[in-house]
Amino acid sequence: MTLAPLTGVIPPVCTPLTPDGEVDVASLLSLVDHLVAGGVHALFVLGSTSEAAFLPDRQRRLVVESVTGHVGGQLPVLAGAIDMTTPRVLDHVASVTAAGADAVVVTAPFYTRTHPAEIARHFRAVAAASPVPVIAYDLPVAVHTKLSADVVLELAADGVVAGLKDSSGDLAAFRQVVTGARERGAITGFSVLTGSELIVDAALAVGADGTVPGLGNVDPHGYVRLDRLCRTGDRDGARAEQERLCALFGMVTVGDPARMGPNSSAIGAFKAALHLRGVIACPATAQPQIPLSPDEVERVGQHLAAAGLL
Repeated sequence: MTLAPLTGVIPPVCTPLTPDGEVDVASLLSLVDHLVAGGVHALFVLGSTSEAAFLPDRQRRLVVESVTGHVGGQLPVLAGAIDMTTPRVLDHVASVTAAGADAVVVTAPFYTRTHPAEIARHFRAVAAASPVPVIAYDLPVAVHTKLSADVVLELAADGVVAGLKDSSGDLAAFRQVVTGARERGAITGFSVLTGSELIVDAALAVGADGTVPGLGNVDPHGYVRLDRLCRTGDRDGARAEQERLCALFGMVTVGDPARMGPNSSAIGAFKAALHLRGVIACPATAQPQIPLSPDEVERVGQHLAAAGLL
């Protein structure tokens, strides 16, 4: 299957949950409608912001089936097939593609330390088995391996991966991939996407094709506006919009680090914001993440108000 090169804003869709931890399908579809109304260009389910690592396989499949069935081909739907080893990833690929995903997003293997040759072998095995394009996901904070530009470019040149989602926050390394892909003129249809929502303007300036911003769940209009300003060359407007979004992103720090980890704080803030905006019914996060307190939720609301979203 072919996939048009990915560009623009591709939010990693949060997974709304009920108070007892089940997928809230009605809220999930409400969130999808919110994102589509915001003008996004594709959707990415079962990523880090989706809490994919916390979801059992039946819930992962339900998310993909629900979203693909709802958008009905209106937008491409990318689905994470993220797990520790190649055989487990292959199982996820089979599941999410049967559920309708248009592409799969795959990290390097993790749990054991891996060599670049093993990482390349992993992606080649996944691509050989996948009926849809494979997007490499550079997520060193979770998998403890940084995808090197050399490995990514080799896989891209060989048609193994159709794109890169870089959530490393390393703009210099990101630029190596962008310039390397440009220099290797034979790489066609390869998309380079940043997952770092605080440097979208900078990433687009160095040649990124698009962005995958977790904060885009909360303010898709803002990221679509930022993308447009960057592409039309309005540097002052883009800088102002990026700075507004950076201030809004401050909501991810509302959780008290003495009682919760940064993931609980960040995902909890996104879901609290979506709940406050009336998009989802419940801000629950998956176990064992710790919920925000009422005072912390109030601070999320203050960030929303300051950004003009409440």
